[in-house]
Amino acid sequence: MPAPAGATFAARYPSELEVDALAADGTVVRIRPIRPDDALALVEFHGRLSPETVYLRFFSAHPRLSPREVTRFTVVDYLDRLALVVEADNTLVAIGRYDATGRDGEAEVAFVVADLYHHLGLGTLLLEHLADAARTRGIRSFVADTLAQNGPMLQMFRAAGFRVACHHDDLDLVRVTFPIEATDELVKAVGLRRHTAEQRFIDRL
Repeated sequence: MPAPAGATFAARYPSELEVDALAADGTVVRIRPIRPDDALALVEFHGRLSPETVYLRFFSAHPRLSPREVTRFTVVDYLDRLALVVEADNTLVAIGRYDATGRDGEAEVAFVVADLYHHLGLGTLLLEHLADAARTRGIRSFVADTLAQNGPMLQMFRAAGFRVACHHDDLDLVRVTFPIEATDELVKAVGLRRHTAEQRFIDRL
């Protein structure tokens, strides 16, 4: 599947955001910005998600992405809109993105991880790298809406090292907000996760 019609880079592709990283179990994954030519990979990735994972991401049954959604998700300006993907064995296995809300210094974030790669810390890795990139682009805080039943996602936000505030509404939604500044608490949390992943990488060797 070629890139959607009209899909062009709105800004320079930030190759400096490409990096190898360690999942929580010590396996090596690749993190990089999304590209328009990821259209087919994105469609295939979405098709591999379980109905439950899709529901937790979109808050409804959403078995297929429309061509318009594929374009919106893969064509970003890498400034106010940025998406990072995780690849394992050259296969897309997780996506995290932020979109500026229009409120000063704020962006909304969302994540989805393939079912076979749950519990490997990929969402946390994406959050760390998105926050690093966002800080250099004038973003100061993240906001996310998630279902109250999505315990793993809420736990990811709480354990990441940011100072998280959660606000419940009457629709079973939780709005999570937090500044993304690099505090001592965040640096320690990231360092501990990396140390643990490195030890597991060594153990695998």
